Amino acid sequence: MAASNLNAEEEKLLNTFTEKVNAYRQHEHQPPLPRNTAIKFLMARKFDYHRAVELYLSHEDMRAKEGLTETDFNDLNLQKELSTGKFTVLSGRDSHGAGIALFTAKCHQPSDTTHQVVLKALIYLLDAALESRETQRHGIVFIYDMSESKYGNFDYDLSIKILNMLKGAYPARLKKVLIVTAPLWFKAPFKILRLFVREKLRDRVFTVNQEQLLQHIPRDSLPQKFGGNLSVNHRHWLQVCAQIHQSNSDVIDSYFVSRKQSVSHSSSENSDFVHLNDGGLESEDSKETVSEKQSNEEGEKDDLIDINGIEKEVNVEKEGGRGKSKRRHESDNAHNSSRVSSKGSRDFSESRQMDTNMEDIPPPNPCKKRPTSHGSNIWEDSVHMAEEGGMTVADLVRHVKEKGKKGLHDEYAEIRREPPAGTFHLSKAKYNLPKNRYSDVLCFDHSRVTLPQTDGDPSADYINANFVDGYMQKRAYISTQGPFSKTFGDFWRMVWMSQSVTIVMTTKTMEKGRVKCGQYWPLEEDGEEQSDEFIVTNMGMEHNRDYTITSLSLHNTNTGQVRQVKHLQFTSWPDYGIPPAAGFLDFLLRVRACQADSMRLLEPAWNGHPNGPPMVVHCSAGIGRTGTFICTDISLHRLEHIHTINIRETVRRIRSQRAFSIQMPDQYVFCHLAIIDYAIKHEMLPDTDWVSLDDSDSDGFD
Repeated sequence: MAASNLNAEEEKLLNTFTEKVNAYRQHEHQPPLPRNTAIKFLMARKFDYHRAVELYLSHEDMRAKEGLTETDFNDLNLQKELSTGKFTVLSGRDSHGAGIALFTAKCHQPSDTTHQVVLKALIYLLDAALESRETQRHGIVFIYDMSESKYGNFDYDLSIKILNMLKGAYPARLKKVLIVTAPLWFKAPFKILRLFVREKLRDRVFTVNQEQLLQHIPRDSLPQKFGGNLSVNHRHWLQVCAQIHQSNSDVIDSYFVSRKQSVSHSSSENSDFVHLNDGGLESEDSKETVSEKQSNEEGEKDDLIDINGIEKEVNVEKEGGRGKSKRRHESDNAHNSSRVSSKGSRDFSESRQMDTNMEDIPPPNPCKKRPTSHGSNIWEDSVHMAEEGGMTVADLVRHVKEKGKKGLHDEYAEIRREPPAGTFHLSKAKYNLPKNRYSDVLCFDHSRVTLPQTDGDPSADYINANFVDGYMQKRAYISTQGPFSKTFGDFWRMVWMSQSVTIVMTTKTMEKGRVKCGQYWPLEEDGEEQSDEFIVTNMGMEHNRDYTITSLSLHNTNTGQVRQVKHLQFTSWPDYGIPPAAGFLDFLLRVRACQADSMRLLEPAWNGHPNGPPMVVHCSAGIGRTGTFICTDISLHRLEHIHTINIRETVRRIRSQRAFSIQMPDQYVFCHLAIIDYAIKHEMLPDTDWVSLDDSDSDGFD
């Protein structure tokens, strides 16, 4: 192959990536990864080293799962599949230099082949196309041609596998997917169409007719059957592939037409643009990783492992005299079978049912202006934006009254049934397992917080934490588990790396005689604790009825720098159920005030989002109480800005970045009631009475 033409920085990243990947491969008794293959993975992720490693792991996992680790190019079934021409790579390129892959649905007969053979053929052809450095740099456009296809040509499961592979398990940049001439039977069921869309792919999927293809592909690169000028010669492409797989990769540059020309693109309004917000492809990888407890009476996660990755047994007495079951736990943690009891339900008494006429509610005040991120496109900043739709607070009250507690539980159950929108490869790696507080609470690969690397330690960059977007602010929060002794140093390294100045803790260290979180900061004033390179000093404390604020000094002994961090611990979350709304809202607003005060100390050094660096939010598992805090904060920011909220969609989007956030149905209900309580106190609603809720299954509130 031709010289790599990498710059000095790219060469450095290549060496780092190769060392990391080859450490994995050595552990699996595999030979070192070839240089050219390593370059493909880095190119596919724009030389983002960490994302390239995750792509490599996903790729290896996909090949193993589908039985694609070994391919005999002389296999008759593979040869037959290749000869159908259903999948080919065109010699033209789009205006940005991307290669063009074409799948012709009408040529696919599911009964004549297997998924394994189809995927082997696909990889055989794509591997050849990826020998082109231009294709590596500029990616691939995937045309899914459904012209003249029938329902019998459509293979649901195969389509899912292909799209999953191209998006997140193959070393190529997928620029866009063009679904051409989708028949009515395909368009009508929205459910089928949305299977082609993932969170980060949704703005790259188009359904178009043949004329609209010219908005995406230059005429000279478009096949004649679509009205273009390109003559497709699949037999010639197969000959090129054969030579490439026989180590003659030089022929690839003579096959592709290298081009970079400007074409006129119409707005997306002129094409049948698919912009879907609800979840994504049902990845088979994600279905087999994390399971949630399905009973509404079960508590927060406490499936624990010790620091050596070995689970220990402990007897856990179930409530209500139902006997004992054996659980496993880490030495500094134990099971908390938190359940919603009748006592817990009385905590809803802060909220009051409305009997007023909503038509009498005065119009809201003018919207507050909200700052946007510096130097970035606001529409790329966050998954929570100032968008149309949602509910006013009056609508929210009606919704809560109509649904009742049972109806809101059912609404939450629908969200809970959705599969996780990502994979958990790094969390499941053997060397990272000891860093997970709970064996079945893992963090997504795509949004995980990545720590600085340490030579010789493959787990050094791992912490069970995910970035979560805020309202009109990307990465506003870090949602993480409560640290335990082995991860104290990682926790402070994360705080330092992210420049966080506010830590929100929504649990006590000990509840019902069981450790929920390690004591990772000094408890006494003027006390000091050291974790790895960080010395943490307690500079003073402020005690309130529902929470405690501790001013911490964080000294990095490696750099000599010192930073100030506010630690806010909410202490009134009951052992069962949800907290009092008034105390919780006071705490949330105090968190915001502390973040704002700390920002004034940072300026003018801080040049990121005006709201500051991410707040670190944790409970024990980092999904239940943590998700409740984040959902309420996002919803209130939106309410203050545009006077609407969309709790259901907010929860779904949070869960797309931190799996299984909002863990209990009553936490979901609480988000609704806390917002109503806030609206009453801030005169967005008349102050009328609600009655306390009971645990009945009635359709409404009594």
